Amino acid sequence: MSLALPGDWSEVLAGELEKPYFHKLEAFLAEERATQTVFPPEGDVFNALKLTPYAKVNVLLLGQDPYHDDNQAHGLCFSVRPGIQPPPSLVNMYKELRSDLGCFIPNNGYLVPWAEQGILMLNAVLTVRAHQPNSHKGKGWETFTDAVIRKVNEKTDPVVFVFWGGYAQKKIPLIDTSRHTIVQSAHPSPLSARNGFFGSKPYSKINAALRAAGKPEINWQIPNI
Repeated sequence: MSLALPGDWSEVLAGELEKPYFHKLEAFLAEERATQTVFPPEGDVFNALKLTPYAKVNVLLLGQDPYHDDNQAHGLCFSVRPGIQPPPSLVNMYKELRSDLGCFIPNNGYLVPWAEQGILMLNAVLTVRAHQPNSHKGKGWETFTDAVIRKVNEKTDPVVFVFWGGYAQKKIPLIDTSRHTIVQSAHPSPLSARNGFFGSKPYSKINAALRAAGKPEINWQIPNI
């Protein structure tokens, strides 16, 4: 099994896939896929990079671990496939979106329209064993996604980095805040949403930062399917 990087990411991250840690990660994933069910499917692992080319990244939203139940994960943080019930964190994201910008709550959790507008929807870990959260933690993905974050930080034009919760906020030292904007708050999960995610107005803050940088604002409304 060998993973190939899509589009301009193959140049931006040239050499990353040749490093010893990544070879070790690939061997681990080959063994896992041979003996376990792994999400998302292999073809979807780099969907975030596929849907948002490096040149078009204006916002980076960092999640932690892919959804681990059947048919949920498809390679974008917080997003689920059409026809799948939005999980609790995403339900809370929609509630805050309604309160922040007045968007209606859609009948799906398919966030591809955000990715297509320049939001890199990156998880820190890109695969997971079925029904076992964090089962692929510490196997090398974090090194790879830190490299992605560093490369986005190297962009000369301003980017908005969105870090919800303590795990994501550990990445703040990777960001040059003189050039880029950080939007941070509690995580939207049911455990923490009431402790600082609700009322944080992240969507209008992201759009304000994009506007200040002379970039197009995000249309946050996810359409019904």
